[in-house]
Amino acid sequence: MAPAETPEPSGNTGSDRNRATAEAILPLLGGAANIASIAHCMTRLRLGLHDRSLVQDEPLKALPAVLGVVEDETYQIVLGPGTVARVTPEFERLVEAERTTAPATPEAAPTADELAERGAAIKAARKARNATPFKLFLRRIANIFVPLIPALIGCGIIAGLNGLLTNLHWLPSLVPALAALASGFMSLIAVFVGYNTAKEFGGTPILGGAVAAIIVFPGVANVDAFGQKLSPGQGGVLGALGAAVLAVYVEKWCRRWVPEALDVLVTPTLTVIVSGLVTLYGLMYVAGEVSTAIGDFANWLLANGGAGAGFVLGGLFLPLVMLGLHQALIPIHTTLIEQQGYTVLLPILAMAGAGQVGAAAAVYLRLPRNGSIRRTIRSALPAGFLGVGEPLIYGVSLPLGRPFITACIGGAFGGGFVGLFNQLGAAVGSTAIGPSGWALFPLLDGNKGLGEMVVVYGGGLLAGYAVGFIATYYFGFTKTMLTELNAPAEAEAASTAEPSSVPESGPVQVRTGADDALEPVAEGSR
Repeated sequence: MAPAETPEPSGNTGSDRNRATAEAILPLLGGAANIASIAHCMTRLRLGLHDRSLVQDEPLKALPAVLGVVEDETYQIVLGPGTVARVTPEFERLVEAERTTAPATPEAAPTADELAERGAAIKAARKARNATPFKLFLRRIANIFVPLIPALIGCGIIAGLNGLLTNLHWLPSLVPALAALASGFMSLIAVFVGYNTAKEFGGTPILGGAVAAIIVFPGVANVDAFGQKLSPGQGGVLGALGAAVLAVYVEKWCRRWVPEALDVLVTPTLTVIVSGLVTLYGLMYVAGEVSTAIGDFANWLLANGGAGAGFVLGGLFLPLVMLGLHQALIPIHTTLIEQQGYTVLLPILAMAGAGQVGAAAAVYLRLPRNGSIRRTIRSALPAGFLGVGEPLIYGVSLPLGRPFITACIGGAFGGGFVGLFNQLGAAVGSTAIGPSGWALFPLLDGNKGLGEMVVVYGGGLLAGYAVGFIATYYFGFTKTMLTELNAPAEAEAASTAEPSSVPESGPVQVRTGADDALEPVAEGSR
């Protein structure tokens, strides 16, 4: 089947372009009737499908706007930051319109039994591979914090701009206003965490936010717990998370036992008073101790073993992403930002993306006769420099195998470089989670001047690029791999069974348990 082409928009506006992208994607997914759910994260359009077999993978991956495809609990189409947020509403409108105008019983549609059998088989296979209790728990934690990332990024950049104006003594009348803009969200982040936590765990979101608001209320300074006065904000996001989870369980208990006629009055009252008192007289103190321990350990680790710790963190981050374990770092990043104003871990983890870029450049040079892979690299490298690593990971290094390992080596050396300077006293951090690569420069902060932070972080990127390139160029391929991957185009097209070849139509699709971010996310691979 010939690859579908993106319809030519009627105008040159971004809206027309986004609508054209949605119109090109939908038919290749089996139409609106095959879409069960629609959501998006920072880089991916996440879709629930009724029948996976209706998806035309190769034409879909060949679309210019599609940077890659990932299968997990949902079918994920990588569109890139910014683009996905604009394409998703157009896609939703298109699906709704097609459902409204479609006939109720299309003759060619498969039967309900056939759909159920296919869906059950696909779902069982994925769940058997990915849905361990620990990974599902981490995914829930990520779902709580990932929606906060846009505000963290925006406020972080404003904080950086405000610091620059302060140091340069420019626009002194504007500095207090920018400080308020940058700090307002962080002063209430516990409330947003509580709201999202209750929503994720099946409670009433506003009750979760109400209980978490107790933590940041100034009046808690008058409360004695464990022989000392509480401090507003004590326990931070971890305390808010625990308080909201407790509120959900109290609320669910009330829903079961409180008479329906009294539910509207009794349930919210008991939820707030029970979970609120436990928060004041237990959770705030315990969470405060844990938060302090996290900050002290991160500082101690990098101050005493910075180079080694950075090497390990930078080298293992991409494997953690592939296993879905990187989500455990999101609340740690958020806690460090809340405590210190920046997280010292993110610039180190971001080096994993630098290793990917260097590895991809080496692959490009080592495969001069493989037009498919070289086209993928040319289209994905700009996004890679900006910290969006999925196209290079899923389209180049991971399918090839060895280049993924050598890319991790590049990330390890970049992380070791940043960690070494941290050990020498120059702590480089980020005021937000999410961006990496060059996109992290506006968010840099630390215990030294901005210029020194930029030099250290930039030096880490260069180290990651260089080592990733050298390791991949000399050790990323066996002689057999080079022979097969540099085969003439006609031989490459005929060898469809070769596992190391990359389809001519676009990036290789990789089934993986990895989730998006970082989304942090704190996602150093992006």
